[in-house]
Amino acid sequence: MHIVVDCKSFMKSLGRVHRVVERRNTIPVLSNVLIDADVGKMQLQATDLDLEITEFVSANVEKTGATTVPAYLLYDIVRKLPGSTGVTLTVNPERNFVSIISGCSHFRLQCLPKTDFPKFNAGEFNSSFQVGKKDLKWLIDCTQFAISTEETRYYLNGIYLHVLEDNGGLKLRAVATDGHRLAKVDLDAPCGSKGISGVIIPRKTVSELQKVVGEGNDEPVLIELSDTRIRFSISSLILTSKLIDGTFPEYHKVIPSTNKRKLIVNRAAFAASVNRISTVSGNRGRAVKLSITTDQLILTANNPDSGTAEDHLAVEYSGDAMEIGFNFRYLLDIASHLSGEDMMFMLADSCSPALIRDVKMKNALYVLMPMRI
Repeated sequence: MHIVVDCKSFMKSLGRVHRVVERRNTIPVLSNVLIDADVGKMQLQATDLDLEITEFVSANVEKTGATTVPAYLLYDIVRKLPGSTGVTLTVNPERNFVSIISGCSHFRLQCLPKTDFPKFNAGEFNSSFQVGKKDLKWLIDCTQFAISTEETRYYLNGIYLHVLEDNGGLKLRAVATDGHRLAKVDLDAPCGSKGISGVIIPRKTVSELQKVVGEGNDEPVLIELSDTRIRFSISSLILTSKLIDGTFPEYHKVIPSTNKRKLIVNRAAFAASVNRISTVSGNRGRAVKLSITTDQLILTANNPDSGTAEDHLAVEYSGDAMEIGFNFRYLLDIASHLSGEDMMFMLADSCSPALIRDVKMKNALYVLMPMRI
């Protein structure tokens, strides 16, 4: 194998691909990235056996071939090379070393054969549809923070993506919950998505996908589904992942429909107020109390080890006076993922979950469980 590739293009692609590799592996080849050179291009591939990423890079391939190289070591080398020069990759005749040459720099790394690299059997994809990159990013950004990290409830360790009829229209819906909060967002269902089964996309896959769709311009993303896998194709990059084999809970049962007390507050002012008074909360309590009266909201935090804090905000509210407590981090998370000027709380009482959304945008909502105060 003998390749010459542009350093900046190589580094950009390696930067995406190497992230999938786990730093600690009992199987040596899983620490490596597969480099497979063909006419005019090379393929970079990495996997952790649950998630596989493949990217194609234009290259001057003087001799085709394939090998695997330690992913993090290769990335560290390439990112430190002068970006204005090309990178030459050559495998020795015995195929146990790869030479990396750029300008006056010369590296020689041990490699493992392509035959050792595991094949990620994706099976046959039986349905597919396309979503715009910006729309997919919005779906992920608005729900990703609510994914559970509790491994015992593995079926909550991802985003539940499904298609359903809602208010007379077909919607592509993403839902995530950790049992304390729930995030739900909708898009108009794209062509070809009707009838697909609901799937749970794992947290690591969501994290990698979020980074990829945040790069570059808007473009279509092809999403393909099988019984156990999901594949995202974005330009020269392909991300294939196992799905979580579990049943997502009936989330609609925890979304309140009878909350009658409406509180409207400026989103930026509310977030700033919560951020200020949470300074005294510390990591142990994290509770912020909302005392709501006609047109006024008083936020308080109390920490026996440090002190108290209080802040006042003007709001729109005409119901009975009430008090309710929330985890301040959850309030800040939700406020940061809303985009409107004003946010709306629909409340029942101090012990019941609150419904939170933008005043004007109806296709994203959040449910937050209260804390004892």
